Amino acid sequence: MSANLDATPIIKFMKRKGLTLATAESITGGGLGELFTSVPGSSAVYHGGFITYSDVSKTKFLGVAKRILNKQTAVSEEVAVAMAQSARAQFKSDYAISTTGVAGPGRAYDQKAGSVWIAIDSRAGTVSVQLALSGDRAAIRHATLESALATFSRILIP
Repeated sequence: MSANLDATPIIKFMKRKGLTLATAESITGGGLGELFTSVPGSSAVYHGGFITYSDVSKTKFLGVAKRILNKQTAVSEEVAVAMAQSARAQFKSDYAISTTGVAGPGRAYDQKAGSVWIAIDSRAGTVSVQLALSGDRAAIRHATLESALATFSRILIP
């Protein structure tokens, strides 16, 4: 595992503070959940996650409105925010992280590969980040995971 994909500091900090976490993933396909659960003791922090790769699953399991998916597409700030908010509410966690985007190769939703949104929801509100990544499918997914962890660390750890 690359140092940039080490969730240990996040899990340790959250455990010390008694904080909890959930995920809602599309582009990363469970990668965030795997990173968090690879840390010993993460069950005290990580409540679980959703892998909602299709629009149908985003609506069925996360309650993302079809009208938002139709108007904004799955690769949008609105959908990333809705995913994170729903995951946090359903798992009753302190934080939730969502990822949505186009891994490639090629376009989806009329957006090019590397178009990504990450959202982090908490009681304090929701932070969203738009990324324009490059590389092949594996590189885009890896960079999305790195960015999600780095963004969450900046928000979480003073």
